[in-house]
Amino acid sequence: MTETVRVRFAPSPTGALHIGGAHTALFNWLWARRMGGSFILRIEDSDRQRSTEAFEKTILSGMRWLGLDWDEGPDCGGDYGPYRQSERLDIYHRYAEELVGRGLAYREGEAIIQHVPQDRTLLFEDIVYGSIEIKSETIKDTVLIKSDGTPTYNFAVVVDDHTMAINYVIRGEDHIINTPKQILVYDALGWEIPHFAHLPMILGEDKKKLSKRQGATSVYDYRDLGYIPEGIFNFLALLGWSAGEDKEIFDRDEATALFDLSKVIKRKAVFDMKKLGFVNQEHLKRLDPARRLELISPFWKDLGLGKGNFDEAYLLRALDLLEGRGQTLKEMAEYSDFFLSFGPVKARYDGKDLSDETRAVLAPFFEALLELETWNHDAMADLARHWAGEQGMKLKDLAMPLRWALTGRKVSPGIFEVAAHLGREEVRHRLRHYGLAG
Repeated sequence: MTETVRVRFAPSPTGALHIGGAHTALFNWLWARRMGGSFILRIEDSDRQRSTEAFEKTILSGMRWLGLDWDEGPDCGGDYGPYRQSERLDIYHRYAEELVGRGLAYREGEAIIQHVPQDRTLLFEDIVYGSIEIKSETIKDTVLIKSDGTPTYNFAVVVDDHTMAINYVIRGEDHIINTPKQILVYDALGWEIPHFAHLPMILGEDKKKLSKRQGATSVYDYRDLGYIPEGIFNFLALLGWSAGEDKEIFDRDEATALFDLSKVIKRKAVFDMKKLGFVNQEHLKRLDPARRLELISPFWKDLGLGKGNFDEAYLLRALDLLEGRGQTLKEMAEYSDFFLSFGPVKARYDGKDLSDETRAVLAPFFEALLELETWNHDAMADLARHWAGEQGMKLKDLAMPLRWALTGRKVSPGIFEVAAHLGREEVRHRLRHYGLAG
């Protein structure tokens, strides 16, 4: 009979959900979903001094934002809350007392300490790192219950994993050092040891431990920078795992169908911000247009731009004209600001490079442009080509000044498409500001 996969993510509420924790949670979630198993969320809040309710809330919010839903826990009115170590203290004490009663642990004051047997070889098979062997004499007697009555990490995690029937323990490689101590607890209590899979550490681009400057920040920091959950999910899945066949862009369903723990790479992964930007941009392109508009609106607001009297169709078309420009929602908002207001255009470009001679040459063309009978891209482009040919000019000699006047940028979507979308009167207004139209 095939065992039902049960995995868990067990963060400590002493900080927000950071990238490393989100990465571990995602790999657990993928394995559970791939195998039709269960994903359990457990809050390890036995550190009473550092654990806070606020941090727990940010962890849960970050999980939900990434779409990492969990399968069971205390019923919270139709929703599952996480399990919490602080609500399970009697369970830890019961098993610690059992070990004392069997002579496998002893009291030292208020603390309970496990006897570590000597001359034993502790061997476990790690799905990622292979066989790992440690001699028990390198381990000192281990505290199970501290003098303040709280369990130590290595004891509580074993009791929790066993009582919750966790049979795959997937966590960061920094926990490899804890595994032998935990195996001793499993053995002492006569419990079956789960499968272990330790995930390679994530390094910064300098190949050193990930710093806040390089990415070791909370998930919400990336949300606030304009990354979307689909992009973060995809990027994190690529850290230490390959979907195969050079496949880099995938949604959560595709990742679930392809994920395999045996294909986790034990080489340390590098947090590449350029790669993150590329992946996020690809997912921005895939967004439903209405959702893209909904997500970008707060970033326009942050720039001091309201939607004004623009209808949804106008705004959706404006974003469509960007043709994928911008790796984040924040960049998309910045690149599209000229569609909502002339203010930022003037702030970027004041027309100082427009000499009187240049204005004299360009003004007739812009007047002709504004008088076109048909106001669309094709009509404007035809006029520009005809005019440039007659004047012995290049098309860019007309298009670039128009681009600066309408967008304030050297690079933009097709400028005649921009002009068509802004509308004749708005284009007239902007050209008049620079003395390029009457």
